[in-house]
Amino acid sequence: MNRAVVDSALPRQPCHQDRLVAAADDPSWGPHRMALLIPFRERFEELLVFVPYMHAYLNNKKIRHKILVINQVDHYRFNRASLINVGFTESGNDTDYIAMHDVDLLPQNIALDYGFPESGPFHIASPELHPIYHYKTYVGGILLLTKQHYQMCNGMSNRFWGWGREDDEFYRRLRTAGLQLFRPTGITTGYETFRHIHDPAWRKRDQKRVAAQKQEQFKVDTDGGLTNLRYRVESRKEMTIGGAPCTVINILLECDQTETPWCLLN
Repeated sequence: MNRAVVDSALPRQPCHQDRLVAAADDPSWGPHRMALLIPFRERFEELLVFVPYMHAYLNNKKIRHKILVINQVDHYRFNRASLINVGFTESGNDTDYIAMHDVDLLPQNIALDYGFPESGPFHIASPELHPIYHYKTYVGGILLLTKQHYQMCNGMSNRFWGWGREDDEFYRRLRTAGLQLFRPTGITTGYETFRHIHDPAWRKRDQKRVAAQKQEQFKVDTDGGLTNLRYRVESRKEMTIGGAPCTVINILLECDQTETPWCLLN
């Protein structure tokens, strides 16, 4: 599978295959292990589909992985970027790269490359393939990075409370860090490459922009990221969903309301 700078079909729901024991001793799985990070709050119906689907999909591709559900349980607005920073921090020393992965996006093409992104960040859900977002600087949905490259970016900005814009700021961080962005090539399934399982009528996204947030959303956060991340782990639970193992980390984020008063809606 080639990667390009900035197809074959998979059944909609693959059968679960537990290959953990075999993978531990099989050199064909390779030496790398991915931390699949899911920033999460309350979308349990999607999680019940996502975890067993992705576990089977990655096993089928012989990708060593562990699934981390970073569950925001505080009273602040949703902060996807901070949760990804938390996932990176809590992912442990047994993984060497991360996948920033939306819980409502399921790959439908087995040819997509989830392997170790040694050359640079690899944007799986590219604008040519994502069912909704098609602008050329888009890096959301599913993005793979080595831990070293994520550290070079100082992670993501913690200033984005509510839905959206954190990916656009992260694109600028990739450029500032001098990292080359790669995307899939040779995929012929187009906008059918992913199944988008989010129901906007049932779960409306928090797209409100209040006070100074309207101006701040377009600025680059030059200082913040992993270095000013503040949170507390309320609990950490190992569980299985549909037979697939995952770790749910319940997180209480902290907000300095003098810096980002929009973390709360009055």
